[in-house]
Amino acid sequence: MNDITAHILSRLTTVPDFLSGESLCREFRITRSAVWKHICLLRSDGYHIDAVTGRGYRLSGLTGRPVQAEVEPFLTGRRFGRNLAYHTVTASTNILAKAFAAEGAPEGSVVVADSQSGGRGRMGRTWVSPPGVNLYFSLILRPPVPSVRVPQLTLLVAVAIHQALCKLSADLVAMIKWPNDILVNGKKLCGVLCEMQSEPDFTHFVVVGIGININQSEFPALLQDSATSLFLERGRLFSRPELLASVLNHFEPIYDEWLLEDDLSFILPYLEAHSLLQSKEVTVDQLKRSMSGTVRGISRGGELMLESAEGEAILVSSGEAHLRTALS
Repeated sequence: MNDITAHILSRLTTVPDFLSGESLCREFRITRSAVWKHICLLRSDGYHIDAVTGRGYRLSGLTGRPVQAEVEPFLTGRRFGRNLAYHTVTASTNILAKAFAAEGAPEGSVVVADSQSGGRGRMGRTWVSPPGVNLYFSLILRPPVPSVRVPQLTLLVAVAIHQALCKLSADLVAMIKWPNDILVNGKKLCGVLCEMQSEPDFTHFVVVGIGININQSEFPALLQDSATSLFLERGRLFSRPELLASVLNHFEPIYDEWLLEDDLSFILPYLEAHSLLQSKEVTVDQLKRSMSGTVRGISRGGELMLESAEGEAILVSSGEAHLRTALS
């Protein structure tokens, strides 16, 4: 979709009634025949647009794709999501977002794709990314903090996603699994992957990649026991543009408050209240070792606090946590 077509779509979404062709001609400095060509392009892209002689054009049906014009009406924040780049398919939104960030894209910019050919989760895992059903997007951040604080962002994003999901479906029982997953009924609904470019005392940028299973009705056999979607849990379809905007709306104030704080103290009560692991026996796998213990909470720095069988306090800064009862 070219820039003028996108701007015409954006204008149509802001007007509840008909928008005259003459006003579009003046605003975009194009001819009536050019306006009609853009309307035809929008129709071919799936938008329902009524055309009435003497009245103009009216948008009567959206596509449900997370494009700027469909996300923007739901946005309430000042920055996050106001600059949004949509792609029908890409290898990875994180890869694109890192390139945009390196070129100077402003904080709050979002890269979203309808599908990914090379979606990734933590520890190099593949994130299955079929078209037309889920959300795959990356948010560019430029936090003026030392790199040691950046891993805390994953937990902040998890809180924002959890709040957005609960707002969209109040009876959904979702749990936050340290450090980066949202689970429902023990199955993964959402994952977060943060990547950064930084120096020890300065963070150039952070790219937060988020995948949320929304309207997917089935999963590959290998994932059926471990993955779920909002559709499978609630039995109805959900709006991808609305959920994307809601995540950004919830995250922006949390992020701004975090920048004013020294740690995660302000958000710990929420994290622990909705923690899947709180007071559970777990094993945390890292690259070269594993640790086991009972979860006693999350530290102000974002580490998982374990108590070993011998009563030793252990702080875990990274790794993959597994409920020990699930392994028995």
